[in-house]
Amino acid sequence: MGDIRVKHLSDAIQHNTTLATLNLSKNQIGHIGAQHLADALRHNTALTTLNLLGNKIGEIGAQHLANGLQYNKTLTTLNLYGNQIGDIGTQHLAGALRQNKTLMIITLAYNQIGDAGAEYLGDALQHNTRLMSVDLSRNDIEHAGAQHLADALKLNSTLITMTLAYNQIGDIGTQHLADGLRLNTVILVFPSSMSCLYLHFFI
Repeated sequence: MGDIRVKHLSDAIQHNTTLATLNLSKNQIGHIGAQHLADALRHNTALTTLNLLGNKIGEIGAQHLANGLQYNKTLTTLNLYGNQIGDIGTQHLAGALRQNKTLMIITLAYNQIGDAGAEYLGDALQHNTRLMSVDLSRNDIEHAGAQHLADALKLNSTLITMTLAYNQIGDIGTQHLADGLRLNTVILVFPSSMSCLYLHFFI
């Protein structure tokens, strides 16, 4: 599809009042296309699900979407899997999550956010009161990032599922998360040799 066609689509949905789900996965959308979509999110009052899996919005595109999310009042699900967002793009999104009151599910898997990105998200999760599910799989998060997320779990009371599959958290990071779970009932999803391992602590 590309950025030009996304502009035409975004112009159309700015004032659309019926479309609830928009799937634009794997459409070669870059940061310019993300800006057009962000403009649409500022005005649209119907869209609840936006799937941008496998595009290339990058950190600049993430910043545009973050700006749109600060004004949007209806979007509940956002999939940004594999969009080259990095830690800087995550910082922008985390800032939006501190303010946004509607988003419940966000997928940020495979975006190279690293420990720095995990720190930004951890800070946002300490203030966010709406998110229920966060997918951070395949993001090069190590034990330092896990500690920031664990600190967030000690304060966050709304998150239900956090997916951390295929990171490099290690034993130290796992201990941090276990400490965080002592004050939380969130489900953490990790990879195991056979399937995903669910850790669910009730206190």
